[in-house]
Amino acid sequence: MAVPVIAGTTPQVQKETEASNPRDSLLRVNSNNQAFDFFRPWRKKPPFSRRGIGVLIEGGRILVTAELVANSNFIELEKAATAEKSAATVERVDYDCNLAVLKPVDPGFIKAMNPMPIDGNLKVGSELEVLQMEPNGDIARTAAKVTTIGVGGYPFENLGLLVFKAAVPLQQREGSFTLPAVRDGKLVGLLMRYDARNQTAEIVSTPVIRHFLKEMEDGRYEGFARLGLSFASLRDPQLRRHVKVTEPGGIYVTEVVPGGSAALAGIRKGDVILEIDGKSIDQDGNYDDPEFGRILFSHITSTVRHPGETVAVRISRDGKVEDLKVALQVPDRSRLVSEAHITDRAPRFLVLGGLVFVELSRSYLQEWGADWAKAAPQRLVYYDAFQNELPEDRGKIVVLSQVMPTPDTLGYEDLQNHVVLKANGRTVRSLEDLAEASKEPLGGFHKIELEEDPKLIFLDAQSVEANKDALMKHYALPALQRL
Repeated sequence: MAVPVIAGTTPQVQKETEASNPRDSLLRVNSNNQAFDFFRPWRKKPPFSRRGIGVLIEGGRILVTAELVANSNFIELEKAATAEKSAATVERVDYDCNLAVLKPVDPGFIKAMNPMPIDGNLKVGSELEVLQMEPNGDIARTAAKVTTIGVGGYPFENLGLLVFKAAVPLQQREGSFTLPAVRDGKLVGLLMRYDARNQTAEIVSTPVIRHFLKEMEDGRYEGFARLGLSFASLRDPQLRRHVKVTEPGGIYVTEVVPGGSAALAGIRKGDVILEIDGKSIDQDGNYDDPEFGRILFSHITSTVRHPGETVAVRISRDGKVEDLKVALQVPDRSRLVSEAHITDRAPRFLVLGGLVFVELSRSYLQEWGADWAKAAPQRLVYYDAFQNELPEDRGKIVVLSQVMPTPDTLGYEDLQNHVVLKANGRTVRSLEDLAEASKEPLGGFHKIELEEDPKLIFLDAQSVEANKDALMKHYALPALQRL
């Protein structure tokens, strides 16, 4: 989150006095990052650096956003006043909530520093400050005011979690990728996005931070649960009559994720959810939170409650009210057709005779740039967006991403981004299926069946085997597969 300069604005920035200096709780965090290239999954992209501000909290941990250290090769902590440096490692990162905690390699590096306490009972209109660092280590404060509190999407997973939105006229300063938001010397959140045009910031909220840290306590981190359903508003009086609901609120369940928390508890498509955890749900899915006002119910199931806990859910089914107990659980990512993000690990691939196969993921689609939802192949975008509507046993979507020109791929060089259905007569639901199928050619040929034209590809199996060393050498491939 680089913070740009806004021409014509004069933010009220105050340098710290020694009496109120929070510098003893803040550290510069320098991260060297290097992401994988999903178009050429056997290699990485050029490295780059990010710099932000980390906050020392209890337990000798430094809290930052996950984006700051995503795909990091090396992380360095730096004291603002003395420029002393120490290496650090990631103790825990959760891209769903965009948070990470770092630990210095040398614990003595932070011995004289003071942890910053965590606050967070903010309301719309609450005043806070965003902290930045001058090159000489002085702390600069910029006044901000909370304008909205609600459930919004987080960058990686687009999971709906509580977000503080604030009006704040930030100036560009080096090292502004992650910035702490404070009130009365206590941490209330971390900036994760900044809209320079409108001078508004989105802040990882305190309840999300507390949930993240609480999950770490027993050493068995699970993260954030999902209820596992989609819903529609029940404002339409005809729909309310159709589902026989007489109560004033309620939401209509449109989809239930197979194997998810709701499905295992017996919630079905067509049910109407009236209450969650004793809180009445209105026609848009909101409830009255005692701290933050009217917000979406998923704040209860994802943040207030933890995985493994049980919540009471009152539903109406065919006009009859029932009470169910829902055991909250995190989603089973192995069941996902297309993963939302692949970070800190290498993407999987398989090369067969010059045909490059990958598994569909949003990280792959994002290689088309910021406008990937329009620029990427629309069939693949559809599969990613509507994967819950695919058959439950669909498995992964294997994509012929590109074709390397080789003696075995003559005539196929222009093929790219085709969905693979079968290989050598075997249904392909993963790269492992493709790898196993490639061991048993049909009549001396590899037969690849595609979803779209040209429908079929044939490779001479004996030639593919004979040319594989030359293929690796010519294209500098470290391996022909990573599974």
